[in-house]
Amino acid sequence: MKWITRRRIQVNRTATCWLIRRFLDSEAVFLFVPAEDVAKTQVAVGATGFDAPGATYPHRDAQGRCSFAALVHERSSHDLALVEMARIVQAADFLEEVTTTLLREDSY
Repeated sequence: MKWITRRRIQVNRTATCWLIRRFLDSEAVFLFVPAEDVAKTQVAVGATGFDAPGATYPHRDAQGRCSFAALVHERSSHDLALVEMARIVQAADFLEEVTTTLLREDSY
């Protein structure tokens, strides 16, 4: 199967490629195109788009999930390790959503 995403691979795209190849489609072929071409190219070549505007699995879906988290939720929600990885990838992809707690000496 063909999968398509935008160029300049970063955290979510790297993790999603790994997830696809390792757990969903061991013979996946990945295409990397400019972000603005993902939606039209996925249709033209019969690929599944991810982490781009207009892709099947966009950068952020309607539930606020990155493409890695959306794929895990849809296809591997029974795998607790992947669910935890999805949480980590989500946090890495959307740093503005990460909340931090400063550890005080008396908190550990």
